[in-house]
Amino acid sequence: VASLAETFGRGAMTNHWNDIANSDCMIAIGSNPAENHPASFGWITLAMERGAKLISVDPRFTRTSAKADIYAPMRSGTDVAFIGGMIKYVIDDMEQNPDNYNMTYVTEYINAPYLINPDFKGPVDLDGLFSGYAGSQNETDPAKRKYDKSTWTYQVDENGIPKRDKTLQDPNCVFQLLKKQFARYTPDTVSKVTGTPKDTFLEICQTYAATGKTGKSGTIMYAMGTTQHTNGTQMIRSYAMLQLLLGNIGVAGGGINALRGESNVQGATDMCLLWHILPGYIGQPRDTHTTLASFMSTKGPTHDPKSANWWGYYIPNTEPADPWKSNYSKYVVSLLKAWYGGSATAANEFAYHNLPKADAGQDYSHISLFNAMYEGTIKGLMAWGQNPAVSSPNANKAREAMGKLDWMVVADLWETETAAFWKRPGVSPASINTEVFLLPAACSYEKEGSVTNSGRWMQWRYKAVEPPGDAQHDLGIINDLMKRIKALYQAEGGANPASITDLTWDYGTDPDPNDVAKEVNGYDLTTGKLMATFGALKNDGTTTSGNWLYCNSYVEPELEPDAPIPGNRASRRNLDDGPFNVGMYSKWAWCWPVNRRVIYNRASVDLLGQPWDKEQPVIKFTGEVTDGKYTTKTWEGDVPDGGWYPMQNPDGTDRDDTKYPFIMKPEGHARVFGAGRVDGPFPEHYEPWESPVDNLLSGTQNDPAFKIWGGAYNLKGNRAEYPIVCTTYRLVEHWQSGQMSRNLPWLVEMQPGPFVEMSEELAEEKGIENGGRAIVESARGEVNMVALVTKRFKPFNINGKTVHQVGVVWHWGYTGLSTGDSANILTPNVGDANTMIPEYKAFLVKVRKA
Repeated sequence: VASLAETFGRGAMTNHWNDIANSDCMIAIGSNPAENHPASFGWITLAMERGAKLISVDPRFTRTSAKADIYAPMRSGTDVAFIGGMIKYVIDDMEQNPDNYNMTYVTEYINAPYLINPDFKGPVDLDGLFSGYAGSQNETDPAKRKYDKSTWTYQVDENGIPKRDKTLQDPNCVFQLLKKQFARYTPDTVSKVTGTPKDTFLEICQTYAATGKTGKSGTIMYAMGTTQHTNGTQMIRSYAMLQLLLGNIGVAGGGINALRGESNVQGATDMCLLWHILPGYIGQPRDTHTTLASFMSTKGPTHDPKSANWWGYYIPNTEPADPWKSNYSKYVVSLLKAWYGGSATAANEFAYHNLPKADAGQDYSHISLFNAMYEGTIKGLMAWGQNPAVSSPNANKAREAMGKLDWMVVADLWETETAAFWKRPGVSPASINTEVFLLPAACSYEKEGSVTNSGRWMQWRYKAVEPPGDAQHDLGIINDLMKRIKALYQAEGGANPASITDLTWDYGTDPDPNDVAKEVNGYDLTTGKLMATFGALKNDGTTTSGNWLYCNSYVEPELEPDAPIPGNRASRRNLDDGPFNVGMYSKWAWCWPVNRRVIYNRASVDLLGQPWDKEQPVIKFTGEVTDGKYTTKTWEGDVPDGGWYPMQNPDGTDRDDTKYPFIMKPEGHARVFGAGRVDGPFPEHYEPWESPVDNLLSGTQNDPAFKIWGGAYNLKGNRAEYPIVCTTYRLVEHWQSGQMSRNLPWLVEMQPGPFVEMSEELAEEKGIENGGRAIVESARGEVNMVALVTKRFKPFNINGKTVHQVGVVWHWGYTGLSTGDSANILTPNVGDANTMIPEYKAFLVKVRKA
């Protein structure tokens, strides 16, 4: 989300699963779809059957690699070096062979021509840093591990509109700064940093750069192998930038396909699972937002009349800012009305002050929460469908932290390691004072409701069987719990009681998920009818929407009479593929926003609205022409990402009544230069916190802004004692922390226990036999596992030094039919500079025979 939203405007998979079949070339990097997303591989196979190429970039030769046309081994944590080298290849080739690339896309749809503040400096000038860094690379003080971004700005004209040089020659334009940024990333350097053979790297560059040809497309598929790094956000930014240079965003078979590992990860994110957002990616208020207006002002104006600036609004440079003009204000107020109903009025700022405010500068990410538990600040925890005793980094510390709680509630299908942490091996239950409540929950087949998959498709599922015993579906548990909490607040009061007592909570004794879906969609309070589109939401208190992105998903029955549940568009199952037969299936289920299957699809057409790819169009403008000018607005195909006129008329004149295609960005163009990230407007290669080598590209070893948590247990391993790179990964036979699969005998039979996978060369060096046992030790702890000695790992040659890498599967723990050591005993408490997601994929260990 942090990468894709910064670059394009939204944080989701740009295309969808079916669309992969339209691709001419697919890169699986930081992902292993054949094993971890097997349903997606069917679409990959269809693409390959029609001649598409598959490239697998991975430290390990995976099942995906086995089916790939090109496999590139790459040391974990070096994605920016690899992709940065590809960006250099494309820029060099683009200057020499511009006809091989869609230069109109580059100059008209992305911010490559934008002029940047002349005072901005980058890693070439500052030895790995960007201008404005507060400390030094070795600083541990969080206050100094950050940038002053005042030089990371556009040059603007007298009207406040960013200046551009469409010739791409100005030394301060984004294109030239990008060229300078990656000039160091030569094929030889990339090979020395990543361990990828130079000839393989160049073959990949040549193969994938061919998708930059107008009418061709390539897609990048990534997953946790990319995100779970100290600079994972910037790794994904590099993917996105490469795709923009190649014109691969918005087109069929293109995009960034962020592979979500669960059936509803996308839906959970959309609905505010994460600490920093409210539903629909509305920001979490901070204590500095003392009024509703100050909160809404975080989405400011644009002064360019051709920028939709969808979150914000347009005003001339001469007018004062007014946050009530923004679409954001409509979504915020409609959300508050959905939550607080009649208690939310204009007089009390629509109950805005009922919302909790996060402390400015404080994050509430996973590691921070468990640190707060460890320190005694947090007294209670609800672990709902998650198993942090296994999934947390530095798992021993997480387990100790839970022992310092007063109470903990676990809602799950099984007695998980989290629910049983108080009786784990080596611990006396008498020493644990935490009171643990285990609530039996229903599994997905035992409840009704929607899931939203990676491609943003919201699909309705039905209850197949009743849950066993006392198990309840989540909605029922939440309903019972909330009614009791509300009654307690009404009787006894408490801190900010109105935040609870004023809540609209009228789901009855057995909540119907259809009623919740309607509430999420929203109502017109003046008519009592369901909202038909978020375009009609208002900020005057007359509309509600529990999530503006999902407005249009559940409408009045007469608007969707043929759906199995009339009005419920997620229940639709129509196989009509539309006019272009490119796998849209727009009447199957529903897709946010407003059923648009490919976001940014107005970048799939030229300035006249005609598709770049004539054989696989996403949308096409079909308006009437009079005297060389369009006179009617008609689009065919997918729902256009903004239904304005094309950028130009057929006679070549520019239109003033249109908008640039990337409507969620204030400038209307996708960002190659992205100043919103905390660790740099361009990606830069940094080594992981624990690395076996020095940074070959600069004197700055680690990302200078990534998050380091100190305190007990969080020790750093040095390369002399811990010389081997370790990564964690998943198995198709086991699911997440493994509780469901480790309690099913047939899956336990297929994968009976945890293992460490290593190369034949390392095994020989350590005297370890295949099927024997090995001890893997980091500075945080050690695990004892079966050794799997394979050819899938090979030693890396890193600048003349042999570097070994091993892989540890992470699904196991101390409960269930199959038990074993948890891989996350080894992982550190460090996180991405932007998201604080933990580093699970590149840390140091030593290995010995057990």
